[in-house]
Amino acid sequence: MATPASTQRVRTAVEPVVTAAGLVLDGLEISAAGRRTVVRVTIDLAEDAVGSLDLDTLAAVSREVGAALDAASPVPGEYTLEVSTPGTSRPLTEPRHFKRARTRLVRLNLREGVAAFGHVSGSAFGRITDVTDGRLTLSPVDAATGRDVTGVPTHIALADITSAAVEVELTHAPAGDDPDEES
Repeated sequence: MATPASTQRVRTAVEPVVTAAGLVLDGLEISAAGRRTVVRVTIDLAEDAVGSLDLDTLAAVSREVGAALDAASPVPGEYTLEVSTPGTSRPLTEPRHFKRARTRLVRLNLREGVAAFGHVSGSAFGRITDVTDGRLTLSPVDAATGRDVTGVPTHIALADITSAAVEVELTHAPAGDDPDEES
């Protein structure tokens, strides 16, 4: 297990490289793996960006992070470096996470008594379209198909969300773009 001081030394070496690339250091974990140390660096796009980090950028930043760690030597002995993005499995816990999830399909668990889409159900399912002033806007989605549907968006205070996760979607067809629909 890494000490807070060794974690800070690694952060001091890594964070400027990540920031210079226009990215955010989302997480840093240092752990033992036999005689080696594993340094896991999680990077992400800035909170105002929509989309995901491309592999070329991830690879370039990974090389630069490795070079910075080699130059600063904050990790004694041999280490393995793993640089990745948060991925869809990261729970949404901070306002920045919700902002990064704009345009994504999400499942929310809500504080008791909070209404979403006119129903007090304890949960909500939809697409995040905006996050401002501590509230997110969720557009309706058909739970059975995952397709966007026409309807009135709902607004939910981030403080009313007890847990949230991005749902993996293989396709994203906006409402009215169903090729099987007849005109």
